[in-house]
Amino acid sequence: MNIQLMTDGGADIPNWLKESLHIKIVPLYLHFSDEQYNSDQVESQKLFKKIKDLKELPRSSTPSPNDFYQYYKEMDPNKPILMLSISGGLSSSYENAVAGKNILEEEPNRQIEVINTKTASCGIALLLHESGRKIEEGLTFDELVEHIHGRVQQTATLFVLKTLENLVIGGRLDKVKGTIAKTLNIRLLMRGSEEGTIEVSEKVRGDKKSIRRLIEQIGEQAKNMEDKIISMSHGDDEERAKTILSQIQENFKFKDALLMETGPLISTYGGEGAIVISFFKD
Repeated sequence: MNIQLMTDGGADIPNWLKESLHIKIVPLYLHFSDEQYNSDQVESQKLFKKIKDLKELPRSSTPSPNDFYQYYKEMDPNKPILMLSISGGLSSSYENAVAGKNILEEEPNRQIEVINTKTASCGIALLLHESGRKIEEGLTFDELVEHIHGRVQQTATLFVLKTLENLVIGGRLDKVKGTIAKTLNIRLLMRGSEEGTIEVSEKVRGDKKSIRRLIEQIGEQAKNMEDKIISMSHGDDEERAKTILSQIQENFKFKDALLMETGPLISTYGGEGAIVISFFKD
């Protein structure tokens, strides 16, 4: 490809897509009380087990400006770089990616565009897939940058959590409230805001009802899915994810689907069984 695609550890990407588009990922860091990992060093199953064993969530930190600088330096200088960062409303990774670009003074002619995707996880995968498709169509770098900026504004990202355990462990939900929610079988439906933060949209009792509402929310934001792609990530429960994806397809007939596991960052806060979906709104 004549354009280098990059992202950070806040993205979740199917392996086949990463390999086919030669995507470079700048990892973030996860700090447990006894050990530190790069986000590309730990799989979801291992992460969930460690959280249970230690009864703590890792503290995450973003790549430094120098990390980004070093990754930019490793890329072919003849290829412009499109860097799709996790939402600036969730992480300082976007700011550091821009700072890394700005300190690359020895290559003043290097073309690097850093885009705040205002999403995470499978939402970034959707934007990377779109980027690859447009590169194959022959868009110039400037045309691609303009197109993806527009797609960022159209990206809808929805979440449903199967468990609130990680939110309790991480101190983001009071233990008493978490126990009550568990007793009442409460599921949280969340969505990405226009500013790129995550907000709770609904609290629903029961897993089936929460999935039904998740699917209904798709129809509230987009129609005519036949030419669109849906992107889904799951917290180490592929069978459940495929069942939900099948239900979505029965309702909306998306042209195609991307399916992947949530990586360490999203798994840390979403927990096991979490479902994230992204698609382009009308």
